[in-house]
Amino acid sequence: MIKTILIVDDEPAARYGLRRALESKYHIAEADSAEAARDALMTEKPDLVLLDVVLPGQDGLSFLKSMRDQGSMVPVLMVSALDAAKTAVDALRLGAADYLVKGFELDELRQRVANLLKLASLEQENDSLRRQLATEGQFGGMIGRSEEMRRAFEIADRVAATDSTVLILGESGTGKDLLAQEIHARSSRSGKAFVAVNCAALPETLIESELFGYERGAFTGAAQLRRGKFEQAHGGTLFLDEIGDMNPVTQAKVLRALENRTIERLGGSQTIPVDARVISATHRDLPAEIRGGKFREDLFYRLRVVTIELPPLRAHKEDIGVLADAFLKMHGARLSRAPRLSREVLTSLEAYDWPGNVRELKNALERSVVMCRGEEIVLGDLPGEVASGQPLTSKESANGADAGMGERDFREAKRRFEVAWITKELVSHRWNVSRTAATIGLHRQSLQEKLRELGIRRPGRELLDGAEE
Repeated sequence: MIKTILIVDDEPAARYGLRRALESKYHIAEADSAEAARDALMTEKPDLVLLDVVLPGQDGLSFLKSMRDQGSMVPVLMVSALDAAKTAVDALRLGAADYLVKGFELDELRQRVANLLKLASLEQENDSLRRQLATEGQFGGMIGRSEEMRRAFEIADRVAATDSTVLILGESGTGKDLLAQEIHARSSRSGKAFVAVNCAALPETLIESELFGYERGAFTGAAQLRRGKFEQAHGGTLFLDEIGDMNPVTQAKVLRALENRTIERLGGSQTIPVDARVISATHRDLPAEIRGGKFREDLFYRLRVVTIELPPLRAHKEDIGVLADAFLKMHGARLSRAPRLSREVLTSLEAYDWPGNVRELKNALERSVVMCRGEEIVLGDLPGEVASGQPLTSKESANGADAGMGERDFREAKRRFEVAWITKELVSHRWNVSRTAATIGLHRQSLQEKLRELGIRRPGRELLDGAEE
C-alpha cells in the first residue's frame, strides 16, 4: 500500500522540490499553512508529515504541539532553513521524529523519510500486538482473561496514547501502580521520567514540599533548593497513588497545578511551568469522600477525565489459575524450583476471597514455593488462612457487614451468621466434625446435616459428610 506524505510549507517552490523528490514512491499531499494542514490531517490521513518551522499564522512548532495535544501520533519530520540547535531541540521535545535543515541532499531526504516510515510501521505492528495481548488478557506485567480485566486493559491501552489525566480505582493489591506504569510505558512520554508519590505514606507536613519542592531557607532545615515531584516529572508522568488520602489544602494546590500547568515552590514566588501527565489512583470511594467534605469535587472531576476500575480478585476468580501459573514460574525461576499446584490447592485458591487481592496471591505462592518439599504444592504449604478459607482480614468486616450484620432480611442474616460461626469452630478444631460437634453441643449427625444444609465445605474437599475424624 502506497504511503501518504503531507508537505506543509508556505513556499510553493519548496513544496514543488519536495514533491518531485518523493512522488515516485509516495502519494503526496500539500498544505501552505497550519490551518490547511489541520484539514489535510483529517482528509488525507498521512503516514508522515514534512513540516516547515516558519509558517504564516501558527508556526510549525506550535502546530506540532497542537497535534500531540490532540492525540495525533503521526510522525513529523521538521524541515527548516534555521540551523539552530535550540529550534531542533524544541522540535524533538515537542514530539518531532527528526529534524532536517534546508540545503540537504535529496538522497538524504529520501533516506530519512524511508527510515521514519519503516520505524512508524514497526511501531504500528507493536501497537497491534499490544492491543491483541490486551484483548487476550495481558497488559505489560498484568494478567487477566476475565471480561472485567480485559475491559480495563482495553481502556488503558486506548488512553495511553493521549495526554489525558487518568483515575484508577481499586482496592489495595489490585495492581493500580502496575497499570499506571504500563500506561506511561505505552505513551509518547515513555522516554521521560515516571515519578510516583504515595500520598497516604507522607505526613501532611511533608506532602506539599514533596510535590512542589522548596526554596533554600523556606523553613528550618531547608539548607538548599529542592525540586518537587511535579518538576521531576516534567515531560513525563506523575503518579499520585492513594490521592484520596491527600489533605484538602494540598488538594487545592494540586488542582491549581493541573489547571494552570504551573507550580510554586514553598518559600518561593516564582511561577514554574510544568508539563507532566497526571495519573492518580485510590482505593477510597471518592463520591462518598466528597459528600463527607474530605475531597474536593472540582479536583475529582479534573482527575477523572478517564476512569479505569480494577476489580478485586474475588470478583474475577476465573483469573486465579492463570495468575497462579505466572507467579509460580516467577518464584520458581528465582528460587531454582519448579513445583506444580495440586488440584486440591488450586481448589483452595479459587475458594479463598483474597482480601489482599493479587498482591496477597503472589506472596502466598512465594511462601508455598519456599515451604514445598516435593514436586507438588499441597495444602500444608499454603498460608493457614488460605488453606482454611478464613481470611485474617475481611472486606465485609471493614464495612461492618460481617456475618450477616449488614443484611436486612432476617433469614439471610441468620444463614450467614451460622455459616461464619460454624466455619470458625471447624477451623479451630482442624475441620474435625466429631470434636466440633461435641464442643458446640450438637450430635455429629446433626452437625453434618447442618453442613449440608448450609453448603459448608472444607477447602479442596467435597461436603463434609465424609470428613476426617
